[in-house]
Amino acid sequence: MSYGRGRSYGGGGSRGFGGSPGPKPVEVGKEYEVDITEISRQGDGIARVQGFVVFVKDGKVGQKVKVKVTEVADRFSKAIIVVA
Repeated sequence: MSYGRGRSYGGGGSRGFGGSPGPKPVEVGKEYEVDITEISRQGDGIARVQGFVVFVKDGKVGQKVKVKVTEVADRFSKAIIVVA
């Protein structure tokens, strides 16, 4: 009996590597309202926009804040809190 030899876990070997990972749900310079749910090892808040990780400088767990994206990488972005 075969269980697909790992194909249900991504399979295809190099698929997803070496190419463009596709469009990201955030853009540098744009503002988003986020809920900070975790703290990173570096002490920044962690929020998500459509599942995409956003590290929020000086963010604290439980905050619902407006942030401005300062950097977008392949797997995460960085943002600062916008003071109203």
